[in-house]
Amino acid sequence: MNENALTKQLMTWYAQNGRDLPWRHKGGAHPDPYVVLVSEIMLQQTTVKTVLNYFERFMHRFPTLQSLAEAPIEEVYLYWQGLGYYARARSLYAAAKALFYDYQGHFPDDKAEASKLKGLGAYTLASYLALAFNKPETVVDGNVIRVMSRLYHFTKPVEDMMPEIRKRAEALTDVRHPADYASAIMDLGACVCTPKNPKCNQCPWRESCLSKDLLDVEQIPQKSKIGKKKFEGFVYLISDGKGAVYIRKRVEKGLLSGLYEFPWSEKPMFEKAQDTGVEVSHIFTHIDMRLKIMWLCQQNIKLDGAFVPVADLKNFAFSTLMRKVLQKGGKNLL
Repeated sequence: MNENALTKQLMTWYAQNGRDLPWRHKGGAHPDPYVVLVSEIMLQQTTVKTVLNYFERFMHRFPTLQSLAEAPIEEVYLYWQGLGYYARARSLYAAAKALFYDYQGHFPDDKAEASKLKGLGAYTLASYLALAFNKPETVVDGNVIRVMSRLYHFTKPVEDMMPEIRKRAEALTDVRHPADYASAIMDLGACVCTPKNPKCNQCPWRESCLSKDLLDVEQIPQKSKIGKKKFEGFVYLISDGKGAVYIRKRVEKGLLSGLYEFPWSEKPMFEKAQDTGVEVSHIFTHIDMRLKIMWLCQQNIKLDGAFVPVADLKNFAFSTLMRKVLQKGGKNLL
């Protein structure tokens, strides 16, 4: 295959079909690296469709690096609420504070220096440098892996093919227009070379693709399946009988640290708690969790938390799981 020809075909396609996104700047680097930083960290393991509404709301509240760096972390969690993977919010917040206080608001365009920022792994670092500074970096995310694997018909497990996938992706990167190329290759994977029902007839690389029209195209790339652990337990909505509900702040390390929650555990915690007959379920990255919603009216709770008026719960950042608990079992608090 002629890499230069493929690159030109993709760039021509992108000019006509590339998505218009609030964090995107066609024609080169984005004029505000802050916008790139926020969007790229939000987009980690999350689709564009999901991020769109959260991004607009987040940027309305934190329009500048300074506004984010000076905000309390609890408010950052509140505006991230529902987006999941809260470690990203903590990383973005840490990066913003470092940039504002240690770098005096200057965004590094050097790879070695930028890699010191919290939350910038290999992919996000490459996309940050390409999109914010037009640096000739090659982005390799799930979309790019899928496109490369199908283009060259790599049928071995992704883990075995990653060196070759990166090599092919680098050879196709447009070093003169890396910002637009990064957006183009991601759009190709997200909109055309999709996991299911790929739109091969719309692909600018259809004539060169070694996987087009093959029955196994949807099985490419081949990924290892990771089984999900099952967790069953109890979650408690505890009322003080005066219109307030008991919540606590999660202090343990992990993806939900720093968020608020209703007490929950694998084993029963309160003998007098009543089973509401309602359950909630939620799937985390590798955990399939199911909790029975229990109700208890009691004022003296020996836990590290506090009673909060039900009307004020909107001011606290909860995980999606805990918001499901409130939605399904909240009638017991009224």
